[in-house]
Amino acid sequence: MRAAVLHALRDLRLEERPIPRPGAGEVLVRVTVCGVCGTDAIEWDRGLLSTPPVVLGHEFTGVVEQIGEGVSGLRAGATVVCGAGISCGACRQCSRGRTNLCRTYRTAGLQVDGGLAGYVVVPAAILLDVSEAGLPNDTLALAQPMSIAVHVVRRSGLRAGDEAVIVGVGGIGAFLVVAAAATGARVTAVARDPERLALAGRLGAADGIRAGEIPLADALRQRGVQPDVLFEVSATAEGLADVLGAAPRGAVVVPVGVQKVPTSLALRDVTLDEIAIVGSVAHVFADDMPEAVKLLATRADWSDVAGEVIPLDLVVERALRPLLEGTASQIKTLVDPWAEAPRPARHRR
Repeated sequence: MRAAVLHALRDLRLEERPIPRPGAGEVLVRVTVCGVCGTDAIEWDRGLLSTPPVVLGHEFTGVVEQIGEGVSGLRAGATVVCGAGISCGACRQCSRGRTNLCRTYRTAGLQVDGGLAGYVVVPAAILLDVSEAGLPNDTLALAQPMSIAVHVVRRSGLRAGDEAVIVGVGGIGAFLVVAAAATGARVTAVARDPERLALAGRLGAADGIRAGEIPLADALRQRGVQPDVLFEVSATAEGLADVLGAAPRGAVVVPVGVQKVPTSLALRDVTLDEIAIVGSVAHVFADDMPEAVKLLATRADWSDVAGEVIPLDLVVERALRPLLEGTASQIKTLVDPWAEAPRPARHRR
């Protein structure tokens, strides 16, 4: 099989590798489609989390090829989506259902081999059988990032009737619009690019604000928006400062984007205004992945989010480099490890 293997910074090699064998509790998956995200680009460029040599790719779907000893609930030929995060299931956090905070948490595609390959072996516990969902493979490849958004919304406590503000409509922000709107909250999206704002509207946002023109607090005031929850997804210091400055008394602020440098925080205002700052990382597979698949089924076509599928040969040129440079032409880049040339994504059922 072919695999995209990260050996060192800026050193991603397409290699021929033997098909791996599943061990006890594991499943061999024939990968059909794998998404590429900003995390992959960062690992290729500066390597914060990965353990090379490793096959990249943590957003994948595929078909069960072989089942290891002790696996139940999955069958050969089943279509599955992978949550990627591997937890021990026994530590204090796992016993509380917070598997994303497991003391030995690892991720397929970062610390162990992932889905930018023809086949991958992963624990059965992080695979969801979606054979009955009726969704195309290209759409199912969006399940993992959607599950991240579902978890963020769950952590925030957003509910029907609330006002939500989402700053940044990118690889997670776009899915966050869908997940937030699905609660029954009214969503206002904030982005610099008018096309991203238009996309947010199609995904469920009731209003859109061009970022950078005036302070967010003033823009919200002009529209009469009093947010209950503000999601900062741009991962910029300016974006976070704007969100904190716009948070009214009693609001919840969720810094979804991981800040690149230490950020100062006016804790006096946080205390006196009872601002809740809520962290969110990865997802809880059992809670968030099934909901993510349901949300994917609410749209007939995701081509405006992921319109093209590329072969492994173009991962650096058409996925990693554009993501790193901010020139990606689509929200989500998908890879078909069996393709020989780019093709339009197939989302319609």
